[in-house]
Amino acid sequence: MTAFLGICLLGALLELDTTYAFQLTFSRGIIAGPLLGLLAGDVLTGLQVGVFTELLFIDINPLGGMLPPSAAVCCTLSMALYALNIPIYFAFFFGVIGSILFSVCEIFVRKRRGNWIVHEEQKIHQRPSRMNQTVIRALGMSFAGNLLFVLIVGLAIGPSFVKLLAHLPEQLQLAGRFAYMAVPWIGLATLISAFRLKTR
Repeated sequence: MTAFLGICLLGALLELDTTYAFQLTFSRGIIAGPLLGLLAGDVLTGLQVGVFTELLFIDINPLGGMLPPSAAVCCTLSMALYALNIPIYFAFFFGVIGSILFSVCEIFVRKRRGNWIVHEEQKIHQRPSRMNQTVIRALGMSFAGNLLFVLIVGLAIGPSFVKLLAHLPEQLQLAGRFAYMAVPWIGLATLISAFRLKTR
């Protein structure tokens, strides 16, 4: 459970790198995966999850009102569930579903944060010294929201699925392994079609 909590804390911090702070690409799957794998005690599995996440999400662009699934959240949930002894071929797909759900929640939050931003801007205009305090509070709220999300999803899935694992038929285990190993090929297939369209 210690590794689970550590992964959730680091994952919530890495998610800030996506838009709110730093923007040093630490939230990319190829970087977040190994970092989280280090806390899970398996850097190679973390690297594999990061590469698979990159290949799966690489062609999804934030156009219009669309927000791509979060690679950091996908890697965080995958490695957090893996730390709870859920096989990575199941944990990864829970991570993918969680990252899609996170993007839906993030769109909802961003739409309703507009009034708060206007209110805070007015306060900063009146007292410029409030800027640092406002930025720190905004980052803290975003971090808390990220952490709460990964904890709720991880704890909702993890303990119950661990109990269910013993009762899953072998055919389902094999299907999970096969689907997991097919992920990079699916990602590469989408890239090939995208390159073909761009070269025409």
